[in-house]
Amino acid sequence: MAAVVAAARGGLRGALLAQQQRWSSGSGADQLGELGKGAGKGGGGGGAIREAGGAFGKKQAAEEERYFREKEREQLAALRKHHEEEIDHHKKEIERLQKEIERHKYKIKKLKDDD
Repeated sequence: MAAVVAAARGGLRGALLAQQQRWSSGSGADQLGELGKGAGKGGGGGGAIREAGGAFGKKQAAEEERYFREKEREQLAALRKHHEEEIDHHKKEIERLQKEIERHKYKIKKLKDDD
């Protein structure tokens, strides 16, 4: 929810800042206890298998970690692609504006030549 509010306020830059603040506040590992060793310190158990602990709890914890790392990679790839598209857009806009400047300079020169 905070990312949505930040995005609405400051656009992509605000959303990125909010994400960086969440990352810098820690991974939350201090709330988890040891992954796969039963219920964590945060109050939520994470399901019956995780609460029971043991090999299945460790396996589920590892699968969850892998899932979230993959999601994070996908998000970073999408963000990278977005930035590349923004750069291309801005380069095209610069090119367009430079052509406009040249067109106006030509008009000014033509006006001077007519005098």
